[in-house]
Amino acid sequence: MFDYETIRLIWWVFIGVVAIAFALTEGFDFGIGTLLPFVGKTDIERRVIINTVGATWEGNQVWLVLLGGAIFAIWPAVYATLFSGLYVAMMLVLFALFFRPAGFDYRSKIEDPRWRNTWDWCLFIGGTLPPVLLGVLIGNLLIGLPFHLDQDLRPMYDGSFWGLLNPFALLCGVIGLVLTTFHGALFLKWRTRGEIRDRARQAVAVLGPVLMIGVALAIVWLNVGIDRPEITTMAGKAAPSNPLNKVVTSHGPGWFGHFLKNPWMFGAPIAAFAGMLMAWLLGKGSASDRDAFLFSSLGIVGALLSVGFGLFPFLLISTTDPNSSLTLWDASSSHKTLLIAFWITVVFLPIVLLYTRWVYKIIWGSITEKTVLQDSHTLY
Repeated sequence: MFDYETIRLIWWVFIGVVAIAFALTEGFDFGIGTLLPFVGKTDIERRVIINTVGATWEGNQVWLVLLGGAIFAIWPAVYATLFSGLYVAMMLVLFALFFRPAGFDYRSKIEDPRWRNTWDWCLFIGGTLPPVLLGVLIGNLLIGLPFHLDQDLRPMYDGSFWGLLNPFALLCGVIGLVLTTFHGALFLKWRTRGEIRDRARQAVAVLGPVLMIGVALAIVWLNVGIDRPEITTMAGKAAPSNPLNKVVTSHGPGWFGHFLKNPWMFGAPIAAFAGMLMAWLLGKGSASDRDAFLFSSLGIVGALLSVGFGLFPFLLISTTDPNSSLTLWDASSSHKTLLIAFWITVVFLPIVLLYTRWVYKIIWGSITEKTVLQDSHTLY
């Protein structure tokens, strides 16, 4: 039904949708974990905060599993390069995530302040470390990673974990943390009342300008100080996957020029800034909490699309051997594999999205201290 070139592009879109779904849902989960020790001043307030995501955090985290599985099936070369070369960083993300299920499930089992305070800080770690590390990952995707492919197309990573912690990537890590915390504060403001809502509003007021300044600085840095490679020759978009059948060169920073060649792409960074600005303006006041959160979601979508459009068609850029860089045209599985996975996704992804929408509709409503005290045996 679809030729090889078309199905490769479709899968680039599909995986982008999964990444956006993960960022939107797990983003406010992470943010609430980061805010927990600071916005919640008493035990009951922290229980209220935890239960704003208590019914959905597990489902939200599944998007990360789906994203990893999709990359493994569709872009095996990308999966092999990332999960071998960045093994330490990926394991740190995984171990940080371990704190979340234990923290949610065991925190309220014992009525001991020391016990509960310990798990609160565990939830803080599980909500803070992953967005920082994932932000660092995005920063390194934009800069490029030190790897090359041997004659058998096996990825050989030429760097180290500490090499990932370069200044630009660390800036992206800070942006990732501020973005999820800002998004989480807006979600918390929407679903709570009283003093918790007021503290969340104060967090929004502080974080908004920091977030926009950080994003603006990253964009300037990217366009002034970071090279963007270009493909000069390639076997063809419908050719069998072989990343070495192309020539890649770099002539200096070319990110802005890449967008100029495709002016419609400017819609993504415009949406990112407009969404963040409107979310801040609405969120720092008493205006519609729903609208503020939706604008924050628009900002996240715009930011991720900006990264995707900026890299296109690259998936991983190699700094040590540019010709080994992986693109959506030469790093995918076979045509048949992509088609089979396509039909599976077409059937099940809408069901997942509809079910997710139904769950949020059923559990929606304000979480208050009264709500938690009345249902203390089933809520966290």
